[in-house]
Amino acid sequence: MTMPSILVIDVGTTGLRAALVNGAGQIIDSQYCKNPPSTPFSGLVEFDAMHMFTAAREAALTILQRNPNSAIGIGITNQRASTVVWNRITGEPLGPALGWQDLRTVMECITARSEHGLMFAPNQTATKAAWMLKNYGAQLQEEIQRGDICIGTIDTWLTWKFTAGEAFVTDHTNAGVTGLFSIDTLNWSEKICGILNIPLAALPTIVASAQVVGHATELDNLPIAALVGDQQASLVGQGCITPGSTKITFGTGGMLDLYTGTTAPTASSRSTSGTFPIVAFSLNEKDEKGVTTTKVHWGVEAIMLSAGTNIEWLIEDMGLINNAQESADLAATVASSDGVMYVPALFGLGTPHWDYGARGALLGITRGTTRAHVVRAVLEGIAHRGADLFEAAAHDAAQFASPASSPIRIDGGMSKNPVFVQALANSTSRTIEVSPVTEATTLGAAFLAGTALGLWPSLTAATSTWNPKNQVESALDEPTTEATRAQWAQAVRASQGWIPDLSALDF
Repeated sequence: MTMPSILVIDVGTTGLRAALVNGAGQIIDSQYCKNPPSTPFSGLVEFDAMHMFTAAREAALTILQRNPNSAIGIGITNQRASTVVWNRITGEPLGPALGWQDLRTVMECITARSEHGLMFAPNQTATKAAWMLKNYGAQLQEEIQRGDICIGTIDTWLTWKFTAGEAFVTDHTNAGVTGLFSIDTLNWSEKICGILNIPLAALPTIVASAQVVGHATELDNLPIAALVGDQQASLVGQGCITPGSTKITFGTGGMLDLYTGTTAPTASSRSTSGTFPIVAFSLNEKDEKGVTTTKVHWGVEAIMLSAGTNIEWLIEDMGLINNAQESADLAATVASSDGVMYVPALFGLGTPHWDYGARGALLGITRGTTRAHVVRAVLEGIAHRGADLFEAAAHDAAQFASPASSPIRIDGGMSKNPVFVQALANSTSRTIEVSPVTEATTLGAAFLAGTALGLWPSLTAATSTWNPKNQVESALDEPTTEATRAQWAQAVRASQGWIPDLSALDF
């Protein structure tokens, strides 16, 4: 008998996959499709939303054809804040969709702060949506006022297309990072939308992360039962649903998410430690009277602007190694970096510093420094940045939970590098648990959808299937760790403020 499974559509920045996850929490089949964005000019990142939908549909159909009668529902997880604007009547986008990395609205962010006191980052949906309405919808004011124009993130767009326009929804995890969301009302902010001239009628209904929102007409009419942002999906996928539990995804950049519980934060802005409050996930729950309410679960997020990008730099620009695997092999040939330190600030520093003018630094070089020392220093530098994120998040989450004794769970491409994983254990003085799959986002979307559909009786039961690939303990004693971290702080200071004009920017 075929075990019931969840079909997951997982949309990343440069590609997407459809995968099948069974009740044991195992990915039993997957289909990947490249879907890179285009960069017509420096700082502009666009993509074809119709092509994305077609690619997602074809990948999903391939999985369903290879595994007939296996899937009982669908979960969708996606890159957050990428924005699509389309016509509700024709179903066609008004113009190119804007990727989350797109920076064309930097000036709009600066203006919003100076004139209205609103803090937006250019990677958020808010100013992207306003820009698109102004530039794509200049001749469509009647349609906009009539409610014929839709604005959505990737989850909203794909759900709308898969349900043939029946479901116009997003979930709290995606809505929460748009810049248009109010943590007080758990809905769209009328004030912010009014300032940006974004009509509320153009925005989707916000629903729970685990909830049947419609049926995918071209995918065996399966119910779409989960929508969740990629980082929160990774958090859930790695079983981090108890207060203080933490995951870090080391991909092109690095994203740490720490689960804090059901107590809402007091502010939605970036903290003095450089972290952001996020919605971790939301669930529909029944009380003793049988009344269903949506309970929102929260977390804090810390961001590293470049992680795996530094390995690409070693390969493509420096020519020190030929591939990512070689970074581990070469670094393992030396016992230490021999005093060399590397600060991975190719695009500036995120949490806790938020210095866009910081730049990468390689310090402590001697005549005896070798290629292996440099490569090892790069891996250790990324690990130190991971420790920076953890320290900032642990500080901001202290009022909710203490993550001091909890392991840190990791996924992403760099989680396959044993030298890096050991360096992360050393710099954080924490047990590091490595995800059994490189992309835990797929598991998280499946756990949420499966919970909504009864494949698992609860999200706790779903995440109990998570089993780490391996565990790594710190190899350093406390004094050595403290001395190394102090030297690291000195190296970071040397990298800061390198481009003063960029360092002056604050989003």
